[in-house]
Amino acid sequence: MLPRKSILNIKPYKPGKPIEEVKRALGLRDVIKMASNENPFGPSPKAVAAIKKNLSCINRYPEDGCFYLRQALSKRLKVRPEQLVFGNGSDELIVLALRAFVNEGAEVVVARPTFLIYEIASKIQGARIKKVPTRYFKYDLKAMKAAITKNTRIVFIANPDNPNGTYVTRYELEAFLKGLPDSVIVFLDEAYFDFVAERDYPNGMDYISRNRVITTRTFSKSYGLAGLRVGYGVSNPEIIKYMECVRDPFNVNSLAQVAALAALKDRGFLSKTKRMTEKGRRFLYSEFKKLGLRYIPSVTNFVLFEAGEDAEQLSKRLLKKGIIVRNMKAWDMDTFIRVTVGREKENRRFIKELKKIIA
Repeated sequence: MLPRKSILNIKPYKPGKPIEEVKRALGLRDVIKMASNENPFGPSPKAVAAIKKNLSCINRYPEDGCFYLRQALSKRLKVRPEQLVFGNGSDELIVLALRAFVNEGAEVVVARPTFLIYEIASKIQGARIKKVPTRYFKYDLKAMKAAITKNTRIVFIANPDNPNGTYVTRYELEAFLKGLPDSVIVFLDEAYFDFVAERDYPNGMDYISRNRVITTRTFSKSYGLAGLRVGYGVSNPEIIKYMECVRDPFNVNSLAQVAALAALKDRGFLSKTKRMTEKGRRFLYSEFKKLGLRYIPSVTNFVLFEAGEDAEQLSKRLLKKGIIVRNMKAWDMDTFIRVTVGREKENRRFIKELKKIIA
C-alpha cells in the first residue's frame, strides 16, 4: 500500500494526555489536567440540561445545517446566516479552508511557533509551508506579509496565539490587511477571543466584509464544551459557499448543537469563567515571579513559562504527582512549559509541587 507523498514526513499532532490515561498508566487516583487549555470550571449548567433533554433523540442524524445555532449566532454577531459555517471544533474549519482554496503545491504562510494544526493540515493538503519566526513571542505580521508571493493562498493568524498567549493589535492587523492580493485568504483564528480584555485587540468580525478574511471561534474553551467539538467560521457568503462544498455531512453532532446553543445564552457562566481565569492567571504570575521564573504575559487561559533545560523532565515529574502540563518540545521550545489556568485549588497544587521540584 502506497500512501500519499504529502503525508510521508508528517509528525502527527499529539494532544495532551487525558486524565484517565494518566490514572491508568501511573496508578494515580487524583489527577488534574492543566495542559490543553480546557475550561476547568466545567460546562455551562444550561448546556448540561440541554444535553439531558435531547438524549433520547440520538438515534437520529443531527440537523445538518445547525439551523437553530446558526440563527442564534447570526443574531448575536450581526451577520447573515449564510455567512456562517460550522465544524467539528474549529480545527475542522482549518481543514475545510485548505480543501476549498489550496491546491497541491500552493503556498501557505504560518508563524513559528504557533498552533501546530496549521502546518500539519497544510502539509496533508500538499501545500508548501512558509514559516515566519515570531519576534519577542509575538506574530511578526510585517515579515509574514513580506513572505507572501503570487503562489500564496492562505495566511494563518492565531489571535491570540497558542502557545505564546500573545496577540496582534488592531493597528498591526489593519496594516497587514492593507493592500493584500485578492488571491490571498487570511484565516483569523480567534479560539481564545472571549478571554481578551485589551482595548487594542481587533475583533475579527470587523474585517470579514471588507477583506478576504475567515474568522473562526470555538465553544471548546471559554464555553467549556471541548468534549463535544463544535466551532464556527464567519466570512463573506462566497467563501462560506466553497467551504460548505467540502464539508462532510452531519459534522456537528446533535448534542453539540443543543449544548452550544444553551451555552451561548448563559452569559453568567461565561462572565464567571473570564473572571476566575483572570484571577488565576494573576496568581500564577505572582508565583512565577517569586520563583524567579520567566513567563510570557498572556491574554488567554494559559501561561507559557521558561523552566530551563530540564523542562521536559520537570513536566514528567509533575505528571508523576498527578499534574498534567504541556512541555513545548513539539514546538521547538525545549526550555518552556505551557500551563492552563485551573481552579484555585488546582493552581495552588501546581505551584506547591513546582516549588518542591525546583527546590
